[in-house]
Amino acid sequence: MSTFSDPMADRKADSATPIECLRLAGDDTRSLHSVVHSFELADLTAVLVDEILFRCDPPGNADPVAVVLDVTRGEERVSTSFLVQAGRPVGLNGADGPAALFRIEYDVLDLVRELFGPSSPGGPANRRTELRFVPESMTVEGVRPLGSIMAAASTILTGCSSDNPGLARLALRHDSDKWGGLHWFAALYERHLRQLRGQPVRVLEIGIGGYDHPTLGGGSLKMWKHYFPRGLVFGVDLYDKSGLDQQRLHTLKADQSDPAQMIEIAERHGPFDIVIDDGSHINEHVRTTFRALFPHVRAGGLYVIEDLWTSYAPGFGGNEAPEACDSTTLGLVKRLVDDLHYEEQPLKTTGGVGPSLAGMHLYRNIAFLEKGRNAEGGIPGWIRH
Repeated sequence: MSTFSDPMADRKADSATPIECLRLAGDDTRSLHSVVHSFELADLTAVLVDEILFRCDPPGNADPVAVVLDVTRGEERVSTSFLVQAGRPVGLNGADGPAALFRIEYDVLDLVRELFGPSSPGGPANRRTELRFVPESMTVEGVRPLGSIMAAASTILTGCSSDNPGLARLALRHDSDKWGGLHWFAALYERHLRQLRGQPVRVLEIGIGGYDHPTLGGGSLKMWKHYFPRGLVFGVDLYDKSGLDQQRLHTLKADQSDPAQMIEIAERHGPFDIVIDDGSHINEHVRTTFRALFPHVRAGGLYVIEDLWTSYAPGFGGNEAPEACDSTTLGLVKRLVDDLHYEEQPLKTTGGVGPSLAGMHLYRNIAFLEKGRNAEGGIPGWIRH
């Protein structure tokens, strides 16, 4: 039996690591207090800095500016200097870099709440800031650097938050194809996923993109990581994409046409709150993956199938005639409508996924399937007659 390639096997995140403890603690004060006193401040700060670097908006200041972040715990203090300049991602400022002209200070507990708590940032009340710039003269030229300094500080502060930029904006930022061009899925995802946003969800997406290039693709995985500040995101692809791995984002090499590999992934890394099939789009692969993974979606979770148009594309195993699409992805969806109503059928069969399919939402080229108990009992027989 073939098996999938799991780069996480030797470095699997468990409940003892700072990132797992932080994302699972959420806004529970007692749990957070315990976590922030269970690890070295330097280790906690490294996790927080990683999140800030990922979440920062693209810089807008033309001149390079160093901004220092101080994370404190009682008398302890860990300082990190960021280098911010338009045209490049925010990075760490080296020892030979410019002196910091702006300082931001957070108590570690407040910063943890900002990054991993609910989407209601505390803002200025939770931090201390200090402008370290002194103009050489009170002239237009003398104060000119202030614009770049304040823009750089604002960029860092966008990273110190779990505030929701919206999926359309995140899709564009992280180069995901779920908004713009061929697809306009972001608004639909937002409609169905916003209630899960502040939870420690586990997301699995089939299909990473970038073909066989080891570091191309992954835009949607980064989008999900950003959208779910407490989430853990897994991506599956036929090619090795481990070069894209980062904190809270892990790639797995597997073939979605092999149900044994899909089940092994689910048993090792699930159950999942959200599964998204944006893989090969070959109809038989989609059907195989659904049968393997839908049982491993949590109650209250969602299974999403994208690109339903391939049901009509012979090159993907589809059929141009809608009436001949029983073996396609849309054929599966149509069958699921019957499964959803299994208790209303005269023969009342309990096979299929009907008892665990709580709802369906179908849009052009995308289907959202709700996992949950479906056992209302059906319409009594005496009413039928």
